[in-house]
Amino acid sequence: MATTSDEAQIGQRRSYDGALCTVRYVGEVAGTAGSWLGVEWDDASRGKHDGQHKGVRYFSCKSKSPTAASFIRPSRPVDAPQTFVSALQLKYVGDPAADQDRPEPHKQIVISGKVAQEIGFDKIRRKQAQLAELKIIILDGSRVAFASHPSSEQQSISQVCPKVTELDLSRNLFNRFSIVVEICSELGGLNALRVRGNRFQDVLHDKGLDAADLVFKGIKELAIDETLLEWPEICHLASKFGSLNALFSSANQLSVLSPIPPAPFTSTLVSAHLEFNEFTSIADLAPLATITSLRNLHLKANLISTIVPSSSTKPPVFTSNLHYLDISYNQVSSWSLVDSLAESFPGLTSLRFAHNPIYDNPDLDNHDQAAAPSSGNKAATNTDESYMLMLARLPTLKILNFSAITLADRANAEMFYLSRIARQLAAVPEAEEAGVLARHRRWAELCDIYGEPSVVRQHEVDANFLEARLIGVQFYTAQSFGGQMMVMATRATKIPKSFDIYTVKGIAGKLFGLPPLRIKLVWETGEWDPVAGFDEEAGDSSGEEELEAELERKGGEGGFGDEASQVERRGGRWVKRETELKDGPRQFGYCVDGPEVKIRLEMQ
Repeated sequence: MATTSDEAQIGQRRSYDGALCTVRYVGEVAGTAGSWLGVEWDDASRGKHDGQHKGVRYFSCKSKSPTAASFIRPSRPVDAPQTFVSALQLKYVGDPAADQDRPEPHKQIVISGKVAQEIGFDKIRRKQAQLAELKIIILDGSRVAFASHPSSEQQSISQVCPKVTELDLSRNLFNRFSIVVEICSELGGLNALRVRGNRFQDVLHDKGLDAADLVFKGIKELAIDETLLEWPEICHLASKFGSLNALFSSANQLSVLSPIPPAPFTSTLVSAHLEFNEFTSIADLAPLATITSLRNLHLKANLISTIVPSSSTKPPVFTSNLHYLDISYNQVSSWSLVDSLAESFPGLTSLRFAHNPIYDNPDLDNHDQAAAPSSGNKAATNTDESYMLMLARLPTLKILNFSAITLADRANAEMFYLSRIARQLAAVPEAEEAGVLARHRRWAELCDIYGEPSVVRQHEVDANFLEARLIGVQFYTAQSFGGQMMVMATRATKIPKSFDIYTVKGIAGKLFGLPPLRIKLVWETGEWDPVAGFDEEAGDSSGEEELEAELERKGGEGGFGDEASQVERRGGRWVKRETELKDGPRQFGYCVDGPEVKIRLEMQ
């Protein structure tokens, strides 16, 4: 029920027609009559300015949004705040005042001219009234402002719901964390606390937190997303949770982390969720490297584009206990960051990397340049190539973008990577070879495993010379024996680029003594094409942690059971690209690439 507001105070939390805000200013506004309230809305898109009006700043907001603030009249009706118990009863039992007006169960109800009968409300109400059995309580957006009312005769929280293990108090009217401490002090069995979207004031000097260690000692999960708390305040709160395993601090406008003071959570924290913040480099998160227990780091939807912001900054090195990293939906456009992941995360086995600019243009020459956008089938192919190149660059990975990596996946990726490096080497003079190889740290290692690929550099030929107008062609025929293709005969010749496909077929038929009209020409491009998806994503990144745990439980790559084998088959496959040269008048030089080509003859 909406009521006329009491006297407003700076820092007070209020709700107007369900929209939450914090009072930042009380007073006059130049050019107007009477008093105003300057409020910062939790929904930053709701306001019209940032506390500045006609060139005069009246207050500042925690939000960086330019439209988080408004001026409203103090007489505007405000939604009534609630105590924890009253909000709990309203949600899980119902409104007693409304129940008094409800017809008796046996009375008829007329709806759209039809007679209906209300049945079972007493049974439902009795079931909901069993608050003492609740283990999970969600009071998200319930206008909770107090633990209890001093003059109230309500039962205590511990009497009403003694068995609660998970409590969600997100998006309420708290302005002090000490109120949360007071509520939780009566819930001794809590192991998860969520206070997302609240706006806590002066956390570092809140005396109500002095004794919070005992209250929060059993809580393993803390969610303080969207609270706009600063990193020192977050660390101060986390230090009160002696058994903390998971910390959720997304959408808090964080851009760099300061050193973490000694605290119990630095030896217990397993998962840190810092999605939708403003980090631009991995070095911004260097203080987390001191947390030896950290296993999972979630950095989705930040602004990360590099490991370090400048060459003078030392790259952070996380402990080998950190196995899972999510940097999807960031701004990575250089392979140098991918190469550096192996050094900064030596224990990395699971990575989520999709939806970065490098996926749009995985060209190896794009090492230090922003990727250009692509679309259509080309974009899909680029995504698959990026998957292969990333897998080949990171030898410790077992899971990439929710796909388990098989031995065949890794071999295909590493051979594909070698072929791409060889192609890049062939495109530069021999004097520049060292510079190219410096960008591919696994070159020597992969050459030892698979053998060094041939690098054939083509010397430029004057376009006026006959040599520039000819293509060297190696024709061959093959036959299948026991599932293996065996080369039967080969012939080599040079053919002018201007010849059409009909003429080329005539030349091939003469070389092998075959009827030209029955020959099919198949050009083996030497490139690779994906035949299965590599970037199959579903759900949020927490699912990959479960996948990794399942793979470890089943014994790693070599010991998968049936269920894990199903997961393995989600990985991609590649085949060499082949193109049939169709009959027609099109010139041969426009149908193939390069000065040397290989063409297989098949009878049709």
